[in-house]
Amino acid sequence: MSTPTAPSSRLVSPVTLALVHFRYGFLETVRVPIAVIGTTVFPTLALLSFVVPQEAAAGDPVFATAATAQLAVFAVMSTCIFTYGIGVAEDRALPFDPYVRTLPAGPEPRMAGRVLNGTLFALLGVLPLVAVAALLTEASIPAARLLAGLGALVLASVPFLLIGLTIGYGLPAKAAVAVAQVTVFPLAFAGGLFVPPETFPGWLDTLSTTLPSRAARDVVVPVAVGGDVSGRALVVLVAWSVVFAAITAAVYRRDEGRRFR
Repeated sequence: MSTPTAPSSRLVSPVTLALVHFRYGFLETVRVPIAVIGTTVFPTLALLSFVVPQEAAAGDPVFATAATAQLAVFAVMSTCIFTYGIGVAEDRALPFDPYVRTLPAGPEPRMAGRVLNGTLFALLGVLPLVAVAALLTEASIPAARLLAGLGALVLASVPFLLIGLTIGYGLPAKAAVAVAQVTVFPLAFAGGLFVPPETFPGWLDTLSTTLPSRAARDVVVPVAVGGDVSGRALVVLVAWSVVFAAITAAVYRRDEGRRFR
């Protein structure tokens, strides 16, 4: 008589798990349409309210392209901070979250799925902005430069992603909402995303150059209009990314230690 053999176990790859988490997060978000609309409408409304009237009077393609790029940075920044900051904090408050975090797959696939989901919605927030700029302004950008600009946006989003994760893992949900709101708008104003930094007084311009929002602007706008990217801006982006990567890791370990020890 033959000896029964145990059924063979199939190992699921981390990439497959990350895609499962991405799909779950995407479906969870789109089932609440206002969550999608909120991240995409405001930058486009700002373009319609402030840029379109000024550009109609000036008729300057470079101004229109630069203004659109600035607001694209704001769209990505706000999506990252709100999606990761508030979304992670809300997930941590759910009973299902501790269970998922005890599974043997580890945190990497879930984190990768969350990053993919946030990146997708950040880029979706840029689409209506680009469409309105193309239809109602003189903004003009070649296809190759547009692709380079999208790549620059992804690069510039890294510190904001990490800031959002720091808020999400470091604070409860109610506090995360307030801190995310208080973080986004001062960064946007001081970073020159609503008002060109050339109009800043000296002290504000000096402060602005140390912020990730200004650094992101100084990377994305030159790529969009065909100028030279500031080396200082790249250094500032990397510095903020390194600092908040360390802070994110620390608050994640602290949260895990509090909840699972």
